[in-house]
Amino acid sequence: MKYFAKETYIKRRAELKKRVGSGLLVFIGNEEVGMNYRDNGYAFRQDSTVLYYFASDYAGMCALIDIDNDRDIIFADELTIDDIVWMGDMPTKREMSALAGVADVRPRKEFEPYVTAALKNGQKVHTLPAYRAEHEQILSLWGVEPSVDFIMAVADMRNHKTPEEVEQIEIGVDRSVDMHLAAMRACRPGRRECEVAAEIRKAAFMDGCEMSFPIICTVNGQTLHNHSQENLMQEGQMLLVDAGGESPLHYAGDLSSTMPVGAHFTERQRTVFDILYGAHQAAVGMLAPGVNFRDVHLKAAETISEGLKGLGLMKGNARDAAESGAYAMFFPCGLGHMMGLDVHDMENLGEQYVGYGGREKSTQFGFKSLRLGRDLEPGFVFTIEPGIYFIPQLMDLWESQGLHRDFLCYDEMRKWRDFGGIRNEEDYLITPDGARRLGHKIKPMTADEVEAAKNL
Repeated sequence: MKYFAKETYIKRRAELKKRVGSGLLVFIGNEEVGMNYRDNGYAFRQDSTVLYYFASDYAGMCALIDIDNDRDIIFADELTIDDIVWMGDMPTKREMSALAGVADVRPRKEFEPYVTAALKNGQKVHTLPAYRAEHEQILSLWGVEPSVDFIMAVADMRNHKTPEEVEQIEIGVDRSVDMHLAAMRACRPGRRECEVAAEIRKAAFMDGCEMSFPIICTVNGQTLHNHSQENLMQEGQMLLVDAGGESPLHYAGDLSSTMPVGAHFTERQRTVFDILYGAHQAAVGMLAPGVNFRDVHLKAAETISEGLKGLGLMKGNARDAAESGAYAMFFPCGLGHMMGLDVHDMENLGEQYVGYGGREKSTQFGFKSLRLGRDLEPGFVFTIEPGIYFIPQLMDLWESQGLHRDFLCYDEMRKWRDFGGIRNEEDYLITPDGARRLGHKIKPMTADEVEAAKNL
C-alpha cells in the first residue's frame, strides 16, 4: 500500500473541520461488487474522497469526522483467518489507519448506530451525494440530504492540487502517453479496433497501472463516447483514442489522440486536423490565473468556426457563431474538465459546485456539456480537449429545425457526413503566473508528429 505522509491526511482533515465548522462529517467507503456472482467481482476502487482524507484503499470501511467532539474515526473489520487463507497476510486495519494518522478504529457494525445516535441527539449530519445504490439506500434510511457546506468544502480543497498531488498526476499522464504511443504503433489497416485497445491495456499493465476510465478506441469518432471496439480498420479511416492511466495513488491521466489508420492522413483529414490543432493552441495560449474557462472554451469554438468557414461549412462572424451556439454543430462537447483522483474530478459532487463554484450551468446545447466554467486558480488541473465532429443525425435534426442558418452551410455539410470525428487532448496545471502542460513525456499533437509516431 502506498500513501502520502500521514501528516498530509491529518492536515487535510483539520482544514476540512475548519471549513465546515460543526457537525458530523460522514464518509461511506465502497464495497466489493460482484459482476455475475458475489465472489467474481469487479476490480475494487475506493471512493476518491475517502482516499483523499483517510487513504484507506480497501473495501468495507467507513469513516466519520466528529467536529463537535474532535474525533476522527475509521470503522472497519479486521481480517479473519479465512481472509488470510485466501488473500494472504496483510496489515491490520489499525496499522493501515495509523498511516493516515487515525488512531480511533472501531468495528464496522458501530458506524450506522453512531450516525443515528447523532441524528437523534440533534447533531447536524453532513453527507455527500451518493453514486452507488447501496449508499443511496443508507442515506435514505437516515433521511438526510447532501450538505452543500460539505460539498463546497471538499470541492474547493480537492480542486487545488498540492505539489505532491501534481507529481502523482504527472505519473498518470506519462503512463497515458505510453498508452497512446502504443496505439499509434498498433493502428494499421486490416486490424480490429479491439487489437489496438489490447495494446493500450498492455502498455498500462506492463507499467503496473490501472485504467483511469474505460478505453475509447474507435473509427467512429463522431460518437463522443463510443466504447464499441468491433470494427475492422481500413485505409482512409481515422482512429480516435481516448485513454488514461492511474498513478499508484489513483490520480488520473486523461489524453486523447486521433490518428490515420494508414501511414498518412488524407488531405481533407489533415486540413481539419490542423484546424483542431490551431484551436487547441489558441485555448492553451489563454490559460492563466483569473481567466474564466468559459472564455477559453469560446476561443476554441471561435477558432474552429473560423477554420470551418475556410472549408465552406460555416459562414458569418466566427465570434458570433461561437456566442450563439452554432459552433456546437461541430463541437458539441466542452473544452475540458477538472481532473485528479477522478478523471472527471468529483463529478458525483455536482459540476455546479466543482466546475462552476456554486453557480448554475447553462442549459444551452454545447455549453451545457462544458464541465468547467469558472475563473482559473493556481492549483487547478484540467484537460484541454477540443474536437471537431460530423454527426449526421445532428445535421439532419438542426436542418429540419432551421437552426443557425446564418452560420451553417447545410448544403456543403452533406458532403462531409462520412468524415467522422477528431479529438486531441492534453492535461494542464494553472501556476501562479500562467499554466504548464503536465507530464514529462510528450504525446504527438501535430499531424506530422502523429504520422512520424505511427511509422517508427
